[in-house]
Amino acid sequence: MLKDNFNDLYYLIIVARERSFTRAAAQLGVSQSALSHAIRGLEERLGIRLLTRTTRSVAPTEAGEQLINAIRPRMDEIELELVSLTDMRDKVAGNIRLTLGEHALESTVWPALKPFLEQYPDVNVEMTIDNGLRDIVSERFDAGIRLGEHLARDMVAVRIGPDWRMTVVGSPGYFAKRRKPQTPYELQEHNCINMRLPTLGGLYAWEFMRGEQEIKVRVEGQLTLNTLASRMDAAKSGFGLAYVPEDTAHEGIASGELIPVLEDWCDPFPGYFLYYPSRKQHTAAFAKLIEALRYSPELPR
Repeated sequence: MLKDNFNDLYYLIIVARERSFTRAAAQLGVSQSALSHAIRGLEERLGIRLLTRTTRSVAPTEAGEQLINAIRPRMDEIELELVSLTDMRDKVAGNIRLTLGEHALESTVWPALKPFLEQYPDVNVEMTIDNGLRDIVSERFDAGIRLGEHLARDMVAVRIGPDWRMTVVGSPGYFAKRRKPQTPYELQEHNCINMRLPTLGGLYAWEFMRGEQEIKVRVEGQLTLNTLASRMDAAKSGFGLAYVPEDTAHEGIASGELIPVLEDWCDPFPGYFLYYPSRKQHTAAFAKLIEALRYSPELPR
């Protein structure tokens, strides 16, 4: 029975994870019809429905969820053992999937990743860039990169970057019409450029710290933009105040396109960490990546 069902069980896991036959088929390199036929055949052999299908979505049934939760760890173990065989070769090779934010990529990861990729040409790195706090286990990422305050307790965390801080910036044209805020609370009187967090479903509350005092401010404005580059451009164009990582605003401040405010309310905080499940067994490629990204104050990037 296992021989007849093994591939179909793997297909079931991918379809359930992607919530789509179209995306799963593309990932597996098979046709949609062949994939659908395989899942239906599995359901018929087991005598129970495993997936609920609608015109818009696909989701596991209760029985399907129970089966997936039981077999996925075993599938992962098999896959890891197969991947680990590559460690017996003379060269480091394999695939690594990471999830991280736009600023983490540009400021911290990419500078360290470029020499790593040159040194290990047989390592393939896939990076999903977004602002969401993804479940790296269920979505089969090898690791995620986030700020330390956003890490789950059951994860191993490796620091990969220095402390940094946020800053509030606006254009000279904007401040020609508005008084500069003196406290975070005064931001509620300003046109602020918002960002929506996909995981939480709400607008990001701007966070400030001065010594032991911490403040979160819900701001309002004409624009809500999810990319850092677009928020910076909107601020330079005078559409409002932007709350951005300080290093991304240095050039604009130096050129006079941007003016920082509330600097005494923007204390530094710990930077980025690479995190992964504590039970994860390292492949040689993943271990090399950790060492390439690991932050050392003595070795500036």
